[in-house]
Amino acid sequence: MLIRDEEPKDREAVREIVAAEFDTGPEADLIDELREEARPIVSLVADEGGEAVGHVLFSPVTLAGDPNAKLMGLAPLAVRYDHQGRGIGSALVRTGLDRCRALGIVAVVVLGHADYYTRFGFTPAAAFGIESEYDVPDDAFMVLELAPGGLRGKTGTVKFHPAFAGL
Repeated sequence: MLIRDEEPKDREAVREIVAAEFDTGPEADLIDELREEARPIVSLVADEGGEAVGHVLFSPVTLAGDPNAKLMGLAPLAVRYDHQGRGIGSALVRTGLDRCRALGIVAVVVLGHADYYTRFGFTPAAAFGIESEYDVPDDAFMVLELAPGGLRGKTGTVKFHPAFAGL
């Protein structure tokens, strides 16, 4: 398996993977919109034999208490059902986090299952004084500092790209 940058030829496969994972189309539409409007983005695919079998996207988010903070949001993450349980999602997340570090991103936020994302070092964002613009449980909105001390003195509400409003 190879983790690589998404290419235009992957777009239909990514759309199918994401739509199947979430049983709906808005998440796939979200990716299309973020590709066009958000900068920078990290969009990666897991490639097996020339075929995309998983996808992850990281896009910029803003922190109301510090609008210049370099933060990204991880969403969505999807792996084809017949390829789940093989570490593909974890490989996508780890590679994406490395790419974000290389971009100088200080932290990444995610809204997801604590049991899954804590394995990468994500912790509840509330411990840093950071909250989501959405009404979600504290244990589901998490953050990972990519640069030690990168969140020091940074608090407030995370705002996602307006494309997320369609979910």
